[in-house]
Amino acid sequence: MSNTAEFPLLSLIMFTPLVGAVLLLFVSKHSENTIRWIANGFAVLGFLVSLPLWFWLDQSTSDWQFVERLSWIPSIGAEYFIGVDGFSALLILLATLMGSIAILSSWTAITERVKEYYIFLLLLQTGMIGAFVSLDFLLFFVFWEVMLVPMYFLIGIWGSTNRLYSAIKFFLFTLVGSVIMLLGILAVYFYHHEVTGVYTFDITRFHELNMPFDLQWWVFLAFFLGFAVKVPMFPFHTWLPDAHTDAPTAGSVILAAVLLKMGTYGFIRFSLPILPEATQAFVPWVVWLSIIGIIYGALVAMAQRDWKRLVAYSSVSHMGMVMLGMFALTPVGITGSIVQQINHGISTGGLFLLVGVVYERRHTREISEYGGLSKIMPAYAAVFLVMTMSSIGLPTLNGFIGEILILQGIFVVNKVWAAFAATGIVLGAAYMLWLYQRTMFGTVNNPKNEGLADLSLREFATFTPLLILAVWIGLYPKPFIDRLDTSVDRVMARVNSTYAPLNAGAADEDEAEPGGGDLLAQIDGETTGDGFDRLVRLPVRGGSR
Repeated sequence: MSNTAEFPLLSLIMFTPLVGAVLLLFVSKHSENTIRWIANGFAVLGFLVSLPLWFWLDQSTSDWQFVERLSWIPSIGAEYFIGVDGFSALLILLATLMGSIAILSSWTAITERVKEYYIFLLLLQTGMIGAFVSLDFLLFFVFWEVMLVPMYFLIGIWGSTNRLYSAIKFFLFTLVGSVIMLLGILAVYFYHHEVTGVYTFDITRFHELNMPFDLQWWVFLAFFLGFAVKVPMFPFHTWLPDAHTDAPTAGSVILAAVLLKMGTYGFIRFSLPILPEATQAFVPWVVWLSIIGIIYGALVAMAQRDWKRLVAYSSVSHMGMVMLGMFALTPVGITGSIVQQINHGISTGGLFLLVGVVYERRHTREISEYGGLSKIMPAYAAVFLVMTMSSIGLPTLNGFIGEILILQGIFVVNKVWAAFAATGIVLGAAYMLWLYQRTMFGTVNNPKNEGLADLSLREFATFTPLLILAVWIGLYPKPFIDRLDTSVDRVMARVNSTYAPLNAGAADEDEAEPGGGDLLAQIDGETTGDGFDRLVRLPVRGGSR
């Protein structure tokens, strides 16, 4: 373990929102503007203190970085053990950015119980960041559970018509998956003691275990139920449309942009490296569930009348694509999966913000209530167009980068899977363009829409970073991909070591860029010559070659 932190950067990032929440406890509930300024101040500060992760991360090493380690519950071997790699660093930056945007978007939307609302949002920030930095499995589970409570109250108190039903459904689905996941964690914990004589929840040690296949199979199933509910994968997705539809705008933004990534993060961080043989055995099952989710989510989205529910079902389809790329078990597929997680947070978070803007003005999400908004709200229509094109994967925008990496990673494993994935992309373009046409074009037939105000300066400020990121990743994704190389290499060394020599060779040939360049070079070489031959002869179960 190297790069042990002299300065507790990760603790600072994690607990900055918590300090804001504690401070709000001492502010009078009647001082609503003061509460808003404090909450927004700490949200922005949380993003600013996370920025060093982008600049200080060493891309040339696979070691965990900014490590902090303290004894926590020594009697059972639990520690306050935190650290990051490129993957978790990007997700932390996404969480702090989207958290600050979500809190800013709530300035005029929330008028009741303002103090409690912002406290729950700040607590949620701490829970999300804590899960991404934890290298102790018990600590991870604590933060995983902590996230449930604020989101439950955000939906149940500040949600819309069926908020109580949606909040309870969200809580129960996630809780059941979490309890089963805990049993899997304990199974790994006791097996580690059995073979080493040491009680520990150290994830880095679990990554070195060689567990019997039968035990791996059951533990994978336990982890799968916990993470698949969070993604959510078909058929565990049914809580998501209800939660999204009834959550306040900020809740929907954080749920789509960050909380769904907890499930995919769990698969890449835990299931694949700790349970490599079981992962390979489950590939066909996960792949076909992902394909069903891609197509089912897209088809159901096309049938929606509620604007927000349409975007919610699009998440089911997009996250199915993320899972498909991940379980191709190729470096390009997993890298594409991670990049697409970031892209989904940007585009879908932006789409929920856009729905929130018109809902705050009209208090309806029925698509039929709108039409011709581009004539009344031109700036709004322009932002909506960029987010729509980002969501459907238009070249030069971020969605295209993730989709092309995923398709390439899948194609060398199984062309049928790639064909189904491409079908989902086409359907995604259909329902998003249809939504845009119905709401932005045509005549303004509803007189209630004639006086709608365009984006305010504050509202435009919430979209500006998302627009910048969408174009940046679409035109120049290399800085993001470079930060993922060592994280992907660590996973591949465990779950599909065939790729390790290929990655090492690419790195040797690209010594001028020790922290990156190898994946991009590999992508260039995957379709020709020996590189392609080596890629298609993979020892992955369940896929045709």
